[in-house]
Amino acid sequence: MTLAEDDGPESGGDDLFAAEYVLGVLAADEREIASRRIDGDAAFAHLVDVWEARLSPMADAYPETEPPIRVKEALDRRLFVAEPRAGLWSSLAFWRGLAAASVAALAIYIAEPYLNPPAEPPRLIASLAADGSDVRYLAVYDAARREVGLSHVSGERAAGKDFELWMIEGKIAPVSMGVIPAGQTARMTISPAVQEKLAQGAVLAVSLEPTGGSPTGQPTGPVVAAGDLKSI
Repeated sequence: MTLAEDDGPESGGDDLFAAEYVLGVLAADEREIASRRIDGDAAFAHLVDVWEARLSPMADAYPETEPPIRVKEALDRRLFVAEPRAGLWSSLAFWRGLAAASVAALAIYIAEPYLNPPAEPPRLIASLAADGSDVRYLAVYDAARREVGLSHVSGERAAGKDFELWMIEGKIAPVSMGVIPAGQTARMTISPAVQEKLAQGAVLAVSLEPTGGSPTGQPTGPVVAAGDLKSI
């Protein structure tokens, strides 16, 4: 049974058959079958085109050269003797097996990033609100961008005041993440130390502070909104 007759997973099916055709390692009868299929089978012809595109860059690093005459003479002696010498290096099965293994290794190399994609950095979301306050923010922590995006839903800061964003982790003192810029949306870059804590799902809080933020490094005004970061 040839690869042309077996589409099973063990042989590689049409994909491997097309690759062997492009590599030029098929026996004459199988190459003839492949040629006929290219003419009459659009799906198989597409596989051949795909493998030609994948493998052609491998030849770009090798400039075209004229082989020495002794190479042709040696090939003539090996190809046109009455009884070809048997052995590993003259075995068509060996070369086809080696080509198939090379194709498989190349396919694994190409597919590996898709089969085992790197883990995506987390994205967390929090709805920030508090009883007795009309201030509402929607916060999204994007680890890939290393920033917190804020959408101002409602509530206004008083004259001469600013909203400041804090990270709260258990009983540890709050850590300032900066004054929230005025506007409907804002993006705040986060320090590496805070990023590590946020990825674990810390609490975000908004306090009302003097213009420019807290003068003490800790919240001095009321907390007007807070919420837990949760996975999207």
